Amino acid sequence: MKRVLYAIALATTLFACQKKEAETADMDEWKAMDDFHMVMADIYHPFKDSANLEPAKTNLAMFESEVNKFAAAELPEKVNTDEVKAAFAALKAEVEAMKTAASDSLLGVSLENAHTRFHEIMEAWHGGGHGHEHHEH
Repeated sequence: MKRVLYAIALATTLFACQKKEAETADMDEWKAMDDFHMVMADIYHPFKDSANLEPAKTNLAMFESEVNKFAAAELPEKVNTDEVKAAFAALKAEVEAMKTAASDSLLGVSLENAHTRFHEIMEAWHGGGHGHEHHEH
């Protein structure tokens, strides 16, 4: 009887540990955000680093598609909030503004605003920016 109880206790402990590890992994990963982060970096950093808007101009249709894909992805529970949903709506609005920008200056402003909206989403995921350097992409 002791062996049966020991086996049950061991199985219960192992199950609880595996469940906790899975929950922790889910909390640490948001593939849609990680994927979009790379797209954002490719569009934003040439502008940020050297005022080069060419990647934003030539890849705007792809960028819009990736923004829509990111916005349509299921939100993890931790960021399924009205604030994050509003940041997604603002991100999509900035892409629309990029598409209709009448000058490089306005395109740059909208790109900077899109980057800011993305960081609002990312910082919500990382718990208010703890553990994430704002300008590292």
